[in-house]
Amino acid sequence: MPHTLPPRPVIRQLDESAINRIAAGEVVERPASAVKELVENALDAGARRIAVDYVDGGKTLIRVTDDGCGMGPDDLPLALTRHATSKIDGSDLLAIHTFGFRGEALPSLGAVGRLSITSRCEGTEGAVIAVAGGRAEPVRPAAARNGTVVELRDLFFATPARLKFLRSDRAEAQAIADVIRRLAMAEPTVGFTLTDAGSVRVIFRTDPEPGDFFDALAGRLGRILGPDFVTNALPVDLERDGLRLTGYAALPTYSRGSGTQQFLFVNGRPVLDRMLTGALRAAYMDVLSRDRHAAAVLGITCDPQLVDVNVHPAKTEVRFRDPAAARALIVSGLRQVLAGAGHRASTTVASETLEAMRPEPPRVYQMDRPSQPVLARSTTWQAPLGFAEAPSARVEEAVAANESLPLGAARGQVHGNYIIAQTARGMVIVDQHAAHERLVYERLKTQRDAAGVAAQALLIPEIVELSPPDAAQLLDMAEDLARLGLTLEGFGPGAVAVRETPAILGRVDAAALLRDILDELAEGDSTTLQARMDAILSRMACHGSVRSGRQMRAEEMNALLREMEATPRSGQCNHGRPTYVELALHDIERLFGRR
Repeated sequence: MPHTLPPRPVIRQLDESAINRIAAGEVVERPASAVKELVENALDAGARRIAVDYVDGGKTLIRVTDDGCGMGPDDLPLALTRHATSKIDGSDLLAIHTFGFRGEALPSLGAVGRLSITSRCEGTEGAVIAVAGGRAEPVRPAAARNGTVVELRDLFFATPARLKFLRSDRAEAQAIADVIRRLAMAEPTVGFTLTDAGSVRVIFRTDPEPGDFFDALAGRLGRILGPDFVTNALPVDLERDGLRLTGYAALPTYSRGSGTQQFLFVNGRPVLDRMLTGALRAAYMDVLSRDRHAAAVLGITCDPQLVDVNVHPAKTEVRFRDPAAARALIVSGLRQVLAGAGHRASTTVASETLEAMRPEPPRVYQMDRPSQPVLARSTTWQAPLGFAEAPSARVEEAVAANESLPLGAARGQVHGNYIIAQTARGMVIVDQHAAHERLVYERLKTQRDAAGVAAQALLIPEIVELSPPDAAQLLDMAEDLARLGLTLEGFGPGAVAVRETPAILGRVDAAALLRDILDELAEGDSTTLQARMDAILSRMACHGSVRSGRQMRAEEMNALLREMEATPRSGQCNHGRPTYVELALHDIERLFGRR
């Protein structure tokens, strides 16, 4: 009927079971979410050892056993009540010193699965309580040791539609393992064991780490991320504006193809925060290309009043009272730490080089063996092609003076680009173009920060023809570019006159330089002026560096090595690639079967 109104909707109070199932949809997205909540409860209870068992990726069974303070028989029914918690009193939601505080995890799990809690605390008898689909049974006595065992079976049996959104058992098991590893990094003094109870296979196990915080964290990271990470990571311990940044950040040459080795914590809580991840990327912007990602395990510790963790039910996002201070601490702090590493490059560069050099042993048949006259001719020494060396006496003098230094003494140059240096422990191969590019870049930044980049005036300004939009973009930045030693003026529509160029670059192709700057402005993802200027300086440095193919004298090569040793971040070029490879003598001897 055209004039019939729809029935007025009736407001109803949902029952407790429905409320818990709705809450479970926010708190428990998948088995890994349940594991995270239960393990965090164990950590809040002061557990020193935590064991996690699962079956079918956590869909059939999740069991978390801890040796924490436990609960008494009177506490168990209350623990299954929504918003019942021992961690806060509700008077100040910013004074949070624990992982959990919302009081939603256990009732939510009991609403969508079959949950049982067996617990015992000091001075009481053990007890167990069970709840299935939101319906709790009475508390019963149980044999138990001090601590708690939480067993969750048939997750989402009460909401079967949720099961259709879960991934394969293998993918869910991998997500559980990822949760345990992150929490194990956050708590290096706690032991963790993760077992696939279906196949009776231990997936992950680590005992409590001894020593102070940095020793314990280094030991834990070595077991989780591997010894290469610890060997190539720099300790971080910085404090500013009430925030403290601690952990380990890897050298730029130990970069990865994705962000899978980036782990961030706030007051011990693993977080996935875009602001912090962006700050980490900005800190490495000077030393990594856009397609590479830093490896780091970093934690920010501060007064709980300075950070709000009550942003999302899963508690993986945080909000700082002063986000700019947190970002600045990460960016400037990590840049300071990376600069302190000097010319150091990761050890994996050498191992990867040796692996690439190691030939497959050939199979030699008798008919293929050379005759004696051919063999004699083949052993005649020949000077290597493309090897430029200074006079022998001068080289030997440089070796005697410089061999004990980190990058040694230059012995020669091969293929017009690679310097071979001898050290007390082996040899170093230096990419002269990449190394000089980094040195020029650092000099440009130093000049800019001091009093502006020194410029040289061109006797005749160079006119560069561009498209009108490109010319307008450069002229809009003319004032900023002038501080970098590059003076531009408009010269009609679509043309720019270059009147001064950075003196450190020497003679440059102004047209190529401007096009490189335009490419950087088009490709760059930098949001701050400082970052954009750094990116432009990086492009400029390429034009002023020693070109591939140029023959260098021994004095020039040794001067380059000495400047690398004295220059921060010289272990990698502006794009994150290593500038040198160091090969130990014993590794070289192994290549030739001498060891």
